[in-house]
Amino acid sequence: MAIKISKKIKAYSVQKPEDKAKEAAAPVAAPAPAVVDFPGADIIQMHEKVERPEVLIGNTYKIKSPLVEHAMYVTINDIVLNPGTEHELRRPFEVFINSKNMDHFQWIVALTRIMSAVFRKGGDVTFLVEELKAVFDPKGGYFKKGGRFMPSLVAEIGECIERHLMDIGMIQPAEIPEHTKRIMDEKRAQFEARSVNAPAATQERNPYPAGAQLCNKCMTKAMIMMDGCMTCLNCGDSKCG
Repeated sequence: MAIKISKKIKAYSVQKPEDKAKEAAAPVAAPAPAVVDFPGADIIQMHEKVERPEVLIGNTYKIKSPLVEHAMYVTINDIVLNPGTEHELRRPFEVFINSKNMDHFQWIVALTRIMSAVFRKGGDVTFLVEELKAVFDPKGGYFKKGGRFMPSLVAEIGECIERHLMDIGMIQPAEIPEHTKRIMDEKRAQFEARSVNAPAATQERNPYPAGAQLCNKCMTKAMIMMDGCMTCLNCGDSKCG
């Protein structure tokens, strides 16, 4: 194929076969990597390397158990992650338990340090609630205000943790359907009407009718017999389905 040269030749060189081999063996420059902006890459999640700020927000819960002479005060402090953004999170960071009673000092300190370490580790920490609430005292439990049964002092500490995690949105409370609430109210009214001669329940200790039995589901003395069926006035659990 003939090529017409229209411009003046200023310089020239002869290409040798070894020059073609060098060009073929020369490395090809790799293209520059594309910069990808992942959404949420700057969102801070809870992990053990998150440093403790100077100021934390928290709540304190009082435990008055008949098993101990003095009350216990459970303080749970939270850290706020990604403040001021749509990804703002409030997560538990540390827990303290204070009391004048020194009989349980060493295991209380051990328990709070372990729970605080689990909180700072991050992830799903809600399993602590079920583990603590499952602990029972061989000497027997007790009924707290409202007729709720506590199998141990540790279980009530677990209930404080559960209440706090509900407040900050880590645990969603189980809601009773409206039709179930209406049935519970009707059964309670019928039961109280039939039990006119029975001693009235005191609102301070147990807001449910006197003679109510312990519900195995919610551990509250709110189970009554109506229409041949045991029904709980607190959680709606029924032996008849």
